[in-house]
Amino acid sequence: MKKNNPRFIITAFSIIIGILVAIQMKLKVESIAPVTVKSIQDTKNEINKLNNEILELQEIIKKREQELEILENISKGDQNIVDILQNDLKFNMASSGRTSLEGPGIKITMFDNMDSEIVGFDINDDVIHDVDILNILNDLRIAGAEAISINDQRVVSTSEIKCGGPIIRINGRSIGTPFVIKAIGDPKLLMASVNAPGTYGDTLRSVFSIGFEPEIQDKVVIPAYNGSFSFKYAKPVGEGE
Repeated sequence: MKKNNPRFIITAFSIIIGILVAIQMKLKVESIAPVTVKSIQDTKNEINKLNNEILELQEIIKKREQELEILENISKGDQNIVDILQNDLKFNMASSGRTSLEGPGIKITMFDNMDSEIVGFDINDDVIHDVDILNILNDLRIAGAEAISINDQRVVSTSEIKCGGPIIRINGRSIGTPFVIKAIGDPKLLMASVNAPGTYGDTLRSVFSIGFEPEIQDKVVIPAYNGSFSFKYAKPVGEGE
């Protein structure tokens, strides 16, 4: 019996390996990027973003289904369209500030630094300015305040808040200290937005010694806006075309 020729075996193996390498190169196998902490966090953020968008879409669908149900009831004669229009009117009146509102919330009393010693670099640092009021209002809105007033002046989208010496003008009226800000909403969230360490309200009180006294109230009454809305430049889309 003949022994196997070593050269023949080596040649055969070389040919087989060459064929396998060529096939592997043609497959174009996609390279897998290494997983990092940043890539995991980015993916997690993207998933959270998509989940939030899904929740928003679900809310829109729910609202449209409710509207559709109302229209179906109207078509069946089960619901009076006048009642629906009256409910819409009440909601729009409340949203625009034309209706007095009440509910749980907080009351904030603000007044100038009464100490004889000047705390800041300038005496103006010891006086409440319009920017102080605006920052507090902004923090309350972010915390979900549904209605806000300053010295019983309803704050609406067109309310101006402007310094005028020792007073502040809002809705065309001049008010002086103490400034009493009332807000309706979740009392705990509202309180935390202006009273927690590091908030603007806490800075006014602890750094500049501005009088800043927030308190939670079970019943806050916000008066209606008694001014007038006028639009000189804005108009409904499509009107006048």
